[in-house]
Amino acid sequence: MKKLDLLMDATALDRALSRISHQILEKNPDLGTLGIVGVRTRGAPLAKRIAAKLNDMEKTSLVPGTLDITLYRDDYRKTLKQPQVQVTDIQFDINDKNIVLVDDVLYTGRTARAALDALMDFGRPRTIQLAVLIDRGLRELPIRADFVGRKISTQKEQEVSLRLKETDGEDGVWLVKLEEGD
Repeated sequence: MKKLDLLMDATALDRALSRISHQILEKNPDLGTLGIVGVRTRGAPLAKRIAAKLNDMEKTSLVPGTLDITLYRDDYRKTLKQPQVQVTDIQFDINDKNIVLVDDVLYTGRTARAALDALMDFGRPRTIQLAVLIDRGLRELPIRADFVGRKISTQKEQEVSLRLKETDGEDGVWLVKLEEGD
């Protein structure tokens, strides 16, 4: 059986995204040079929400991109299943832009590394900044986030479960711990 602890409800999640959006704006005051790109699956709707907040604050029209990293992951060959490659959709030129890469949870750093590799195949951004809703620590690679909604300490036996209205029908973040016998 799994034990669940609520880390963020819908209101806390929205506040964290508002805080991240303000921090992005402070570091990138020229939105004409900014691009927002979300990592599939849950980074993409988070990127859309952040772009919408920036658009509301600054009366602009940022259109976020979506990045599929399936074939860039270092673990996709370990499974016997055929990888489910999805569409990458970036409607703007990333060359010389300040790109904010958005993901849901930063853990080992391997997803962020794969996203960096995938993004670089589209051009050469001026900078790449990483925004994550949750930083749970336990890094295996020297990767850090520039913008973090919430930082928590976890153990390897735990998971962070993010649910979003767009993909799961509800907003919330839970810490999941497997109990003995699972």
